Amino acid sequence: MSEQKSKSGGLLRSSLIVGVMTMLSRVLGLIRDVVVAGYFGASGASDAFFVAFKIPNFLRRLFAEGAFAQAFVPVLSEYRTQRDLAAVQALVNRVAGSLGLVLLLVTLAGSLGAPFLAILFAPGFYMSGSESFGLAADMLRITFPYLMLISLTAFCGSILNAYERFAVPAFTPVLLNICLIGSAVYLSPLFDPPIMALAWGVFMAGAVQLAFQLPFLARIRLLPRPQAGWKDEGVRRILRLMLPALFGVSVAQINLLLDTVLASFLQQGSVSWLYYSDRLAELPLGVFGIAIATVILPSLSRKHAEQSPEKFSQMLDWALRMILLIGIPASVALIVLSKPLLTTLFYYGEMTPRDIDMASMSLQAYGLGLLAFMLIKVLAPGYFSRQDMKTPVKIAVIAMVANMVFNLILIYPLAHAGLALATAISAFLNAGLLLRGLRKQGVFHWSPGWGRWLVQLGFANLSLAALLLYFAPAANDWLAAGLWQRIEWMSLLIVASIGVYLAVLMLFGLRPRHLRG
Repeated sequence: MSEQKSKSGGLLRSSLIVGVMTMLSRVLGLIRDVVVAGYFGASGASDAFFVAFKIPNFLRRLFAEGAFAQAFVPVLSEYRTQRDLAAVQALVNRVAGSLGLVLLLVTLAGSLGAPFLAILFAPGFYMSGSESFGLAADMLRITFPYLMLISLTAFCGSILNAYERFAVPAFTPVLLNICLIGSAVYLSPLFDPPIMALAWGVFMAGAVQLAFQLPFLARIRLLPRPQAGWKDEGVRRILRLMLPALFGVSVAQINLLLDTVLASFLQQGSVSWLYYSDRLAELPLGVFGIAIATVILPSLSRKHAEQSPEKFSQMLDWALRMILLIGIPASVALIVLSKPLLTTLFYYGEMTPRDIDMASMSLQAYGLGLLAFMLIKVLAPGYFSRQDMKTPVKIAVIAMVANMVFNLILIYPLAHAGLALATAISAFLNAGLLLRGLRKQGVFHWSPGWGRWLVQLGFANLSLAALLLYFAPAANDWLAAGLWQRIEWMSLLIVASIGVYLAVLMLFGLRPRHLRG
């Protein structure tokens, strides 16, 4: 029991390290979006950039937080557990060579076919004859090489994660935000149109992030030396696992891309409204959901390799409790404070009150689905760590079809907010089916104390919602307030909310030791 508590304590510490680094990245990401909103607003040019950025960013999520890591880390963990360093180095070299060649070919094809990609991901731009189409295609030629650079960065990060070097990969996205902020402020006056500077900022960020991780790989003596390795047994296993995982683990991101496609048919600004609201929902998802998922995947893989089913189940149970502890209050805050949050962060420069109103509608919808997005992140490793890719793919197909149906139902009455709500509903369906599958396969069992845990969370979140509804100033007051007054109000609300939430939890018996498992 003491060993299990020690392991859970280690998971908690690692999760906090990743969370802190990710928080730094996400805060800088919000600053980046504030800068972009101030310089470019919710215009046709910003719509074009977000399309050009969303495509490589989509692959980043597939690789850095999705299919590649889910397929590569379990195999690498098995090699680390059962083989020597020379065998691990050989696997790393062959994966680097095989992956690098594929990425180079994809990058060349994507750069040459940028107009076709723009039609695929934003057909509304093309059909309307908007200038946004040509601008999106031009920027895609510049941003598409980011796919290769960030995918190789994710490969390096997966190696570091498998060796419990979590902080470096978690910090790396900070460099992207620094590059984009610098490009908007210093390079945009040099370009015509100015927003082209952001495309070059994306390209530079990919190179900087990849170079940053290489010295840390050298320290653990696993700096890749790319070699051809298509016939290598380990490479073949990773490819077999990765292809279905590529779709299965990334349903939420695919759904967001479908939202962009449909939003391109709606009124101008719809793509930007969805982007700004998604960015706020991504903050708690990245800081907590992805942080916990990143930490538990190597641990679950080792528990499976060691044939420790009870510890495997206990680790998943701990992860689910942590997600509920953070995910529910984060969802409440996004829903209740949608307009104040957007006003505080984005109501500057070219942003208008109407932009805030429209973005708040989609933010509330994403807020409803936040808990499901976070649950998917920790439930999927329960399958991938056991190298079971078929089950989550079947579930992903169901969720994908459901999302499209809900999109068609909700887009007409709710426009862009209907797209966000459809994504939220399908995410809950996805999470529910993943949980049911783990229970049905017998690999996850509820640990004692869940009833008490839910009661504690219920009272704490009711108290939090009451506080926010009572004390948050009206939306018009936020719009009329100055910058520092908004920051003061938001800071007081955040501090008071955290204080009330923790106080009620402690009043109902929760103590720090309970978070260790």
